[in-house]
Amino acid sequence: METYVLFFVASIVAGAINALAGGGGLITFPLLMLVVAPVTADATSAVALLFAYPTAVWRTRGQLAGLLDRRWLWLLLIPSVLGGLLGALLLSRTGDRNFVELVPWLVLVATLIILLRPILVRRRESESRLPDFAAAWWPVVMAVIFVVALYGGYFGAGIGILMIGALSFISPGDIQHVVALKNLLTGCLRGMSVIVLVIEGNVNWKYSVPMALGGLLGGYLGGLVSHRANRVVVRWIVIGIGFGVTAYYFWKLYGPAVMRVSSE
Repeated sequence: METYVLFFVASIVAGAINALAGGGGLITFPLLMLVVAPVTADATSAVALLFAYPTAVWRTRGQLAGLLDRRWLWLLLIPSVLGGLLGALLLSRTGDRNFVELVPWLVLVATLIILLRPILVRRRESESRLPDFAAAWWPVVMAVIFVVALYGGYFGAGIGILMIGALSFISPGDIQHVVALKNLLTGCLRGMSVIVLVIEGNVNWKYSVPMALGGLLGGYLGGLVSHRANRVVVRWIVIGIGFGVTAYYFWKLYGPAVMRVSSE
């Protein structure tokens, strides 16, 4: 019972962090790695934080309403959903041994994404119009979104910030519309990846159910205090956790091997 309570509380914190700064998966994923296999930990963490996405879409529905009648929006959903699908299939089929070798690198990438957030999501003060794309840019736009979605379907930590960064570079739109678009695209790709992971049997339900409830509560609470909390402090806490987890898994993966080689 103590374990379930701990995971429930951790998912509340992760959901709130997602609402405030992003990177909540850096809390739920390492914690789940202590009790289940790596692929199962990633899948269960995805389920735990999934319900924050509909909340985020609802919160930004005002900015999103002006985009729904644009044809390119539906085209952006294609690489998003396809990337989420293929990323989840790749996660499910690689196996725990292959995935665990990528864990420290994936956590490091997610942490660096959060560290670089001020650059990736810099506000374009002089621009207030809706996003739009020239026809010549479409292959590049869809390729970039597909790569981001592939990462999101495979691992997911930091996916929101990465999507904002991608959309900010390829879209001339106001940052509020970019964030609204990010919420929709990441929600769809993570939803698709969760469906795949559930069908593939990678989710541990005894942990995912209480954690999903905690993530939903945390996202709600984070939304309530988002205008009061110091996001810079929250972001640096997440960054510290990320680098700590990265160092731990690098040592766990390579440290013992190096020590064995040196002793021989």
